[in-house]
Amino acid sequence: MPTVPSEPHDLRAAAESFGADPERYDRSRPRYPAAMVDAIIAVSPGRDVLDVGVGTGIAARQFQAAGCRVLGVDPDARMAEFARRGGIDVEVAAFETWQTTRVFDLVVSGQAWHWVDPVAGAAKAAEVLRPGGQIALFWNVFQLPPDLVDACAEVHRRVMPGPLAEMATRPALDGYSMLCDRAADGLRGAFDEPERWRFEWTCEYTKDEWLDVLPTQGGYSQLPPARLAELLAGLGDAVGDGFTAEYTTVLVTAERRAG
Repeated sequence: MPTVPSEPHDLRAAAESFGADPERYDRSRPRYPAAMVDAIIAVSPGRDVLDVGVGTGIAARQFQAAGCRVLGVDPDARMAEFARRGGIDVEVAAFETWQTTRVFDLVVSGQAWHWVDPVAGAAKAAEVLRPGGQIALFWNVFQLPPDLVDACAEVHRRVMPGPLAEMATRPALDGYSMLCDRAADGLRGAFDEPERWRFEWTCEYTKDEWLDVLPTQGGYSQLPPARLAELLAGLGDAVGDGFTAEYTTVLVTAERRAG
């Protein structure tokens, strides 16, 4: 379960830790609901899409498959190279300082906008959008089944006691609600009043699949190898053969303000 610091865009080491193993990231991270992709495209004035924090191209490929022309921007050259191998054009830069003459109908950011300064990022997004253009910021929020919550919480407290363990065992939607608040506050001014949407879905995980995805999450990606191995062993014992995960994809969307 990811941690949610108060000012995540200042934590550059954490933001750029995911490129250490882009193959694992792309293999194990969940995709986004097709219904969400369709809903975002339906309110966009066109099909020219900029994906901020494109990573390995997970969301970009979904928008591309839905008929969009996608350009990605990402500060991590390792992630950008992986996305290019998957057929996505990517420029390497921090979004807030990225320079371009291109304009777009839609700016999207999946699982990444919390690494962007919310005010500077909103200003840049408005700058590169056509009149009537849309921004769509979204996150997949994972929740353990109720019967596994206590067992996994105990593993976290035993292996990595302290603030990180406590944050990792809180209800995930609480943390992501704060991220959505922060994103929406940053959009006000350059964009019309933001809207929030939710998409509920489930995902089946075997034990090995779940242990594969955990090291790609921000709370775990910077743990020392021995500590990570101990944590994964304990969590593997706790979940047994596997489980059905409940996901909520949260979305903040807004239209570029006219004028």
